[in-house]
Amino acid sequence: MSTHHALLSAEIEEDSPENRASATEAFAAATALQPRLVEVFAESRDAAGCGFAMAQLGARLRSGTMLWVQDRVALRDHGRPYPHWCRARPKAEGPGILHIVARDAGQALWAMEEGLRCAELSAVIGEVAGNPRALDFTATRRLAVAAERFGVPALLLRLGSQADLSGARMRWRARSRPSLVPRWNVAAPGMPIWSLELFRARGARPGQWDAAYDRAADRLDLVSPLRDPALGEGERRRG
Repeated sequence: MSTHHALLSAEIEEDSPENRASATEAFAAATALQPRLVEVFAESRDAAGCGFAMAQLGARLRSGTMLWVQDRVALRDHGRPYPHWCRARPKAEGPGILHIVARDAGQALWAMEEGLRCAELSAVIGEVAGNPRALDFTATRRLAVAAERFGVPALLLRLGSQADLSGARMRWRARSRPSLVPRWNVAAPGMPIWSLELFRARGARPGQWDAAYDRAADRLDLVSPLRDPALGEGERRRG
């Protein structure tokens, strides 16, 4: 399933050091986790949106409790979160995730807003499928205001949705790419890569990037684009 990519920090003939530094700085500013509402659009049953959101949360996943809300369609298509990292948390710190399954989008949005009013939470993440009537500009505006007022980051995953009016400060599109080839064992599963488009932003410059999550450094790293898109698509089909 993997095909070869080079990390952006490596030498890439087409890019000057200035271009690489500029791209890295713009991406870092766009993905800096702040108390605001961030929307991530992904195709239904593509885990790119979820993976990208979790990578942004980073150390917050280990240092605090996060509220995770799913509507029933999102639960059916993506399954329940499996927070294996919680095993490393001392029991005295409490659970890493408070998981809620909502009957519909309206209840999911209500649960997210109530969670954002709790400043003790490290973050609130919600998964909503499609374009339900309850998910309108007013609903997203309420989430955005609550996140900023109470200082809790909010990430709303829009699964199989079309971008409509929204009060979100940052709006992304995410899709999966063929993974990186491991350095020491080319037959092993590679690091996942996402193609990301920031198409609306307040306080950051819109742009397009390809990124991977570096587990050891607990950060998102940029990767070079595929030199032969047809090759990448072929590798994906064989995987």
